[in-house]
Amino acid sequence: MTLTVSGTDSIDVAPEKTDERKPRARWRTSMPAWLSVAAGTALIALHASRYGGWMVDDAAITFAYARNLSEGLGPVVQPGAVPVEAYSDPTWLALLAAGRLLGLFDHGTIFGLPDYILFPKMLALLCCAGILAAGHLAARRVTKRAWVVTSLFGATLAAIPSFVIWCFSGLENSLYALVVVSLAVLLFRAVLDDRLLAARVALAAGGLAAFAALTRPEGLSYGAAYPVVVLIWLRRSTIRESLRRIGLSVAAFAVLTGAYFCWRYFEFGRLLSNPTVAKGQDAPGIATFTRTGDLVGYAGALAVLVLASVIGLALAGAVQWRRGLIALLVPLAIALAAYAVLRPDWMGSYRFATPVWALGALISALAVTEVLRQARVRTRTLLAAALAVALIPSAVSFADQSERFRAAPTFPACAVADRYGRTFNAYADLIGARQASLLLADLGGSSMTSRLHLVDLGGLADSKIADYIHDNNPAGLRDYVYDEVKPTFITIHTHGTEWHRLSVDPRMARDYDQIFDSPDPMGFPGGDWVRKDAVPDSAVLDELRAYAQRNTARVDRAMNMPTLTAPGWTNNCGPTLRPGQTHLSLG
Repeated sequence: MTLTVSGTDSIDVAPEKTDERKPRARWRTSMPAWLSVAAGTALIALHASRYGGWMVDDAAITFAYARNLSEGLGPVVQPGAVPVEAYSDPTWLALLAAGRLLGLFDHGTIFGLPDYILFPKMLALLCCAGILAAGHLAARRVTKRAWVVTSLFGATLAAIPSFVIWCFSGLENSLYALVVVSLAVLLFRAVLDDRLLAARVALAAGGLAAFAALTRPEGLSYGAAYPVVVLIWLRRSTIRESLRRIGLSVAAFAVLTGAYFCWRYFEFGRLLSNPTVAKGQDAPGIATFTRTGDLVGYAGALAVLVLASVIGLALAGAVQWRRGLIALLVPLAIALAAYAVLRPDWMGSYRFATPVWALGALISALAVTEVLRQARVRTRTLLAAALAVALIPSAVSFADQSERFRAAPTFPACAVADRYGRTFNAYADLIGARQASLLLADLGGSSMTSRLHLVDLGGLADSKIADYIHDNNPAGLRDYVYDEVKPTFITIHTHGTEWHRLSVDPRMARDYDQIFDSPDPMGFPGGDWVRKDAVPDSAVLDELRAYAQRNTARVDRAMNMPTLTAPGWTNNCGPTLRPGQTHLSLG
């Protein structure tokens, strides 16, 4: 373009070309970042695809609450039930409820896939992408080739079966890991930018810690992350300001979590969630912390040793951002302590270790990349060889763990929907019961499909049973079941049978007829029972037993096989999950 100024010669300028080049240059610069995040997310999705549409049964408990909340029925597991907090992931519940209000969840199918499977898995994938994006922000602060760190970070997470399994289980693990990693990266960058004592950082750290606390109960421990990091870098000249910022962060954390705790108390009459009461979390002892050794064994002792050595080199001064690395190690230490303190989980595959894998992978990727970059050629070669040798056993172990889980996934929600939801709906139809109740230990898939009033033997959705379990009072539980609840149906299997001993109580034989016999491997009677006074006559009882032999036996056998082979259980169990469904209604 030619610009003519009055009284002077013309001047040639070309702003259009400059403006066109800047966006292109920015795009070329940011392309590696986008590609590294996308590639890592794709690898995680590829691993997750091995497990098909599997959802663990406990996830469906939150699904049921999301359904009822979105329909205006309140925080209940079933319409008309007494409000009891059987979930422990309020933020994840809020996302599912929002998805249902938007028509994306629990309505039908999307592109031919059930949305009760697709939506939670897409949420999990977005959270995983967010984890990698947060990792890239950390890497970008300390290296010009942040995409290398992000790619290594994503590949590592994609290789860990425990991380992928539980992120895509329908539970809140992916969201929890995203919040914890975001908090860690916030502290990392704040320390390196000398902004740790900024009011915005203090408030953001408190807010993220509160978000973690409302995503998982042990997330409360992350309220200590910001104060600990500030105290590590405490100087005499900044004592007063540091204490003010710690107070500000703790206040933000306390206001947000306190608001939920107040609502919980007024809504449910408890300061703790019902699952926390029922599971009876004990005070930790010194021996508790040895449980972190389980994670070392899972990841591979040799790999952990080599990676710990590399991180040690970085801490010894090999990298300029040592202060930031220390800030990252604080949330990792909290994650390890939280894992050790929690009672072992029956679901297996280290469900509570998701933040450990995410933080450990990020710290390892940062340290390995930087130490290798700064090392001399010979040292770099030796270190790369040591890493390769150390990671081979871990890779083999991870492949084996993944295959074993794919063959026999933890208690699918679809299996429970079939065995305890649709089966007992059919039983109730056969005896002509319009209103009936069922005592059972598996609540997830049942709460999505049963038209019966469910009484949760595990105590998650029944505060009285939770108290009996917490107080170790099996006799009181039996009296409550047989003398107060008097459920129409009872189903009992291995879950706690030796403790509550319901099936050998004399009142079982007095008040109930057995429909289906499924013996407990420990020697206790198991199976399905119906109250004698709920069955019109002996012909109906015979019909019930015949139905059980034709249908219940098939489902029960599949559930007790080493590999869950029933069609749909690791894919889907119909386009919808609705109360009142039976096997016949599904065609």
